[in-house]
Amino acid sequence: MRGQRVGYVRVSTFDQNPDRQLEDVPLDHVFTDKASGKDTQRPELKAMLAFVRQGDTLVVHSMDRLARNLDDLRRTVHGLTSRGIRVEFIKEHLVFTGQDSPMANLMLSVMGAFAEFERALIRERQREGIALAKQRGVYRGRKKSLSDEQVKQMRVRIDAGETKAALAREFCISRETLYQYLKRG
Repeated sequence: MRGQRVGYVRVSTFDQNPDRQLEDVPLDHVFTDKASGKDTQRPELKAMLAFVRQGDTLVVHSMDRLARNLDDLRRTVHGLTSRGIRVEFIKEHLVFTGQDSPMANLMLSVMGAFAEFERALIRERQREGIALAKQRGVYRGRKKSLSDEQVKQMRVRIDAGETKAALAREFCISRETLYQYLKRG
């Protein structure tokens, strides 16, 4: 019996287009996450892991879409292949079945390490770019969630006895963000 071909797609932000990742790849079912790779609590990843069965093939555009670090990648691929699920990475042209040769395991480790290294370089360049922009005075950081008027309103309502958790929900901010506004004075 031939298993299903199941796709897993992940994009980091809601405005990225997930369609290009497995375009023109015949699949029976696709799971799509819109979350950072560093977040291990991805709902569609969990759903896909629960959905796939022995004999299925999991198709992923590239290794960095499935996992961001080598340990997570190896653990996930091994967990899938030990259940009889074939794992196919399109971009790297690699397939893992659980009956892989030492060379296949080496390729998984090497390619996974390169993906992790590439991500680390991107983060380093980003930090350097932000530091340079701050020196030039052009980096302002993230746009504030609340206006000064909203912060004043929030303070008045807290002083009147409203709970901080309820206000954070109403203003669509986290409680930590609310506390940061209160600290600023």
